[in-house]
Amino acid sequence: MSRRSPLDVVATFELTVADTIREYRLIEPGDRVLVAVSGGKDSTALLHVLHKLGYDVEAVTVDVEIGCYTKENLKNIGSFCAKLDVPLHVISYREHFGGSVCYVKSVLDGKGHKLTSCTLCGVPRRYLLNRAARDLKMTKLALGHNLDDEAQAVLMNVFRNRMDMNARLGPAPGGSRDARFVPRIKPLYFIPERMVAEYSKAMDFPVHYGRCPCSADASRNMVREFLEKSDPSVAKRVVGQLLVLLPALRERFKGGPIGSCERCGEPASGASCRTCQLLDLLYGETAVTKVSSQGSQSELKAR
Repeated sequence: MSRRSPLDVVATFELTVADTIREYRLIEPGDRVLVAVSGGKDSTALLHVLHKLGYDVEAVTVDVEIGCYTKENLKNIGSFCAKLDVPLHVISYREHFGGSVCYVKSVLDGKGHKLTSCTLCGVPRRYLLNRAARDLKMTKLALGHNLDDEAQAVLMNVFRNRMDMNARLGPAPGGSRDARFVPRIKPLYFIPERMVAEYSKAMDFPVHYGRCPCSADASRNMVREFLEKSDPSVAKRVVGQLLVLLPALRERFKGGPIGSCERCGEPASGASCRTCQLLDLLYGETAVTKVSSQGSQSELKAR
């Protein structure tokens, strides 16, 4: 099979994204879209194509301070956003949680809480991104998850018997319609990771193609390696089957009204949200986090 030309890659990529947005009504007239960016190929490609398609976009990134890795990514995405004339909002993980993600992990490890770096990065980052999108009055939060990312998530949830988590997946994920959650969208949903890389290289984006140096402990790696060794159509079939089951899964696992975290006031299914639960492990149960209405500062106080 002949290799596709860069022009074919670009055309296929952009047409697939446009079709996904239209078919699943991910972005509608009047929407203001906040694109979560990291400086990697997926989010950079997402920001570029949404801007090229004419949508009203801004970008946001959470600086978790993973050494030179995030410094390089921040520099790259900063210059890229300046080139597009797209506003970039930078949120400091340290300002909100008292240190870098690596520092937080080392403290928790010392206390006997063996949580992965991906958990300590992903949970607070989702918290901060949702706050930022809401505070900026954006109507959609766009994520750079591609087809392979989704297939990995589906299989991980199956292995863990967490079909309730699969009910939250899809091009427009999430089951809750709580007004405090800004709807998330995944315009790259049907784009394989290899095509994202091909598109990024064809467009000569300033990105780092290696994986996060802190992801070595991620359980996702086992599933990723399985899919990489499988036929490329496997990921597509996994995601296709999820979409067939998704309506029934969402009906089966739809929940009731979402409560509020007693510490920070954000949506929570219990007394406290997952981010404040992590802060409790880090600082003790007397810690309370107060994130400002602008989402730019945090303060820890003894209760």
